[in-house]
Amino acid sequence: MTRLILTLPLVALFQCDKDESVAAYGAADQTWALQEIDGQPYVATALLRFPEEGKIEGNAPCNSYSGTLNAPYPWFEIQDLTATRAACAGLEAEGFYFAALMTMTQSEVSGGVLILRNEDGHEMVFKAVE
Repeated sequence: MTRLILTLPLVALFQCDKDESVAAYGAADQTWALQEIDGQPYVATALLRFPEEGKIEGNAPCNSYSGTLNAPYPWFEIQDLTATRAACAGLEAEGFYFAALMTMTQSEVSGGVLILRNEDGHEMVFKAVE
């Protein structure tokens, strides 16, 4: 019994190292292109990637960006989002993208489709780039 009590914390410690984010559930090793926000086509180009455990990166219409993702699947929460500061004609679309991305709280991966949504009913649909 004593061995079991001493072993359980070690098992829990090893489980903490396991990636439980959306990346571990089918989103890693893909580049995701935004298709629509709230059912409306997104006409600019925005890409999202999960390069390593707990990280996101991508390209918005004007700038590249990165951040931290540490919520267990299906939850989705970005922290410490940073972006380069280039100006271009797509800055309005980029602002719309970042504003929507930061409000997303849930994720779902189904084959080549990644859906991010929040409790207010907003949704972003990405497709895997081939």
